[in-house]
Amino acid sequence: MSGSTGRPLGRRTFVLGSAAAAGTAALAGPLATTASAASFGWSDDGSNYVVDTGASLVFKVSKTNGDLTSLVYKGTEYQGYGGKNSHVESGLGTSTVTIAQSGSTILVSVAYGTLKHYYAARSGENNVYLWTNKADSSVSATRYIVRVKAGLFLNDEPDSYTYAPTVIESADVFEKSDGQTRAKHYSKLRVMDYGYIGWTTGSVGLWIVRSNHEKASGGPFYRSLLRHQSADGGGLYEILYYGENQTEAERYGLQGPYVIALTDGGAPSSSLYPGTLTTSWADSLGISGYVAASGRGRVAGVGISGRDTAYAYTVGLANSAAQYWGSARSSDGYFSIAGVLPGTYTLTVFKGELAVYAGSVSVSAGATTTLNTIAVPSSNDPGNASAIWRINNWDGTPGGFKNADLMTYAHPSDVRAASWTGNVVIGSGTETSAFPCYLWKDVNSGIIVYFKLTAAQAAAAHTLRIGVTTAYANGRPQVVVNDTWTSAVPSPPTQPSTRSLTVGSYRGNNYTFTYSVPASAWLTDTSAYNTLKIYVASGSGTTSFLSAGTSIDAIDLLA
Repeated sequence: MSGSTGRPLGRRTFVLGSAAAAGTAALAGPLATTASAASFGWSDDGSNYVVDTGASLVFKVSKTNGDLTSLVYKGTEYQGYGGKNSHVESGLGTSTVTIAQSGSTILVSVAYGTLKHYYAARSGENNVYLWTNKADSSVSATRYIVRVKAGLFLNDEPDSYTYAPTVIESADVFEKSDGQTRAKHYSKLRVMDYGYIGWTTGSVGLWIVRSNHEKASGGPFYRSLLRHQSADGGGLYEILYYGENQTEAERYGLQGPYVIALTDGGAPSSSLYPGTLTTSWADSLGISGYVAASGRGRVAGVGISGRDTAYAYTVGLANSAAQYWGSARSSDGYFSIAGVLPGTYTLTVFKGELAVYAGSVSVSAGATTTLNTIAVPSSNDPGNASAIWRINNWDGTPGGFKNADLMTYAHPSDVRAASWTGNVVIGSGTETSAFPCYLWKDVNSGIIVYFKLTAAQAAAAHTLRIGVTTAYANGRPQVVVNDTWTSAVPSPPTQPSTRSLTVGSYRGNNYTFTYSVPASAWLTDTSAYNTLKIYVASGSGTTSFLSAGTSIDAIDLLA
C-alpha cells in the first residue's frame, strides 16, 4: 500500500502501510522522543506498576492480571471504555506480574499458566512494546486489544459502527439509516497492506504497529479484525490468531514485538514498522521464546521467470511454526526475506493471490540462502491457456467483478452494492464488470452467460473452468449448457467453515472446477447464443446472503 486508506487529518482515521514509510517518518520523528527522559522510571501504587517513559507517556499495568489499566499521554487518559482494560484476549485472570529495569529499558512480565506476555518501555519514547507467547491451546489468547475511551477519536469508517444502530447479521454487522453497513470485520486491508492501524485527531495519534506476524496464520493476503468504534469507545487490535475464514492451523510461540505508539498526530515512526524495527536492546531481557537477529536467517532469490508482468508477485514462506513473505521486484522478480527462524519452509510464488509455484527452502541461523532464478511453468498459470472466451483474469481474487472492491468493507446487502443479479454476454465488453463477484444459492444462483461459437468450435468438446477463491457452507458451482446438458454436482473442496463473504473476506483456498462439455451440448447455429447457467449447489447454509455461496476468480471456455 502506498498511501492513506482513510482521511489523514481532522477527526478522521489515518492508516498507512509500511511501503510508505519514507514519506511519513518526518511526521513523528525518529522515535517520537522528548527531552524529559530524566523522569524515566517505575513505581508501585499498590495495585499497578506505573511506568513513566520519560517522554509524554505514562502507563500502568495491573499487578493482579497484567491488564493495561492506564495510558496517559500528555496528561490525557486514553485507556478504557465500558469499564474494561486493555489486555490479552478479554483478560487473563490472576497472573504473576513482575517488573525489572535494565538501563534504559523497563520490562513488565506477565505469566498466566503457559502463556507469557510482556510490556517494555524505552527511555524517552512514547511507545509501549509488547510480546505475547502462547505456548499451547490451554489459553484462548488470540489478540491484544487496546481499549480507548469514547469521544477521543471520531470516525465513520467501514469498521466503525457508532452510527449504525440496526443489527442485520449475527449481532456484529450493522446498518445505518442511509443503508450503508458497518462491522468491526470490515478492515478492507490484507496483512501485507498495512504496517499500523489507528486514529488521529490531527494533534494526537494513537496507533498499534503490527508485528511481523511470523506466528500468526493465513499468509500475506489474510484479512483480519483490526479496529472498531462503537458508542462505548474504540478498540485497536493485534490479532495473534483469527479464526474467521482462516485457511491455516494456529501457530504457537512468541508473537512480537508489536507497538502501542502515541504521536503528535502524525504516523508512527517508520523505524517501528514490521521489517524495519530492530530490538537488539531486548536480546538480553529474558523474554520467553525470543530469538535475536543473530539466530535468524535470510532467503534471497535472484529472480522469477515466467511471470505475467501485468501482476505483482509475492513470495511466501510457511511451515507449521512460522510464516513470512516478501514482494518480488517488478523488473526481474528479485526478492529478499530476512529475519526468518531456522527451519525448512514451503516457498510459494503468488501471481496476485494465486499460487503458481511451490518449492522447498531451508534456512539457517546467521546465513543467507540464495536461490537461483525460479522458473514458473507456463502450465501453472491458468491465464496462459488458450481460451475461446474468458471472464476476468486469473489472479486468485474476484477483483474486477461487480461489487468486488466494496465487499472488502461492506455487507452484500449494502445500499452501495449493484444488483447481484443480471446476466452477461460474451463480446459485450462488460463481461467482467457485469458478472457478480459472489454467487449464492438463495440470491443469484442460475446466472446466465451468453456466447456464440464458430462451426469448428461447436463441433468439438471443450473444457469449462470456474476458479473460486473461497466458499461458504460448501457452495460450489454446477453448470447447465443450453438447458440440455447438466454437469454433475462437484465435490466441495476444502474451505474455511466460518462466515466469509459477509464479513469482508474472499480469501480462502483457491480452487479450479473443470467441466468436460461434450460437442453434443453446443448449438450448431453459429448465429445463435449458447447459454451457460451457473448454479450454486449445496445442502448447507440458511437463506439470503447466508445461503451457500462462493467467490469467483475467473471463468473461461478453453479452445
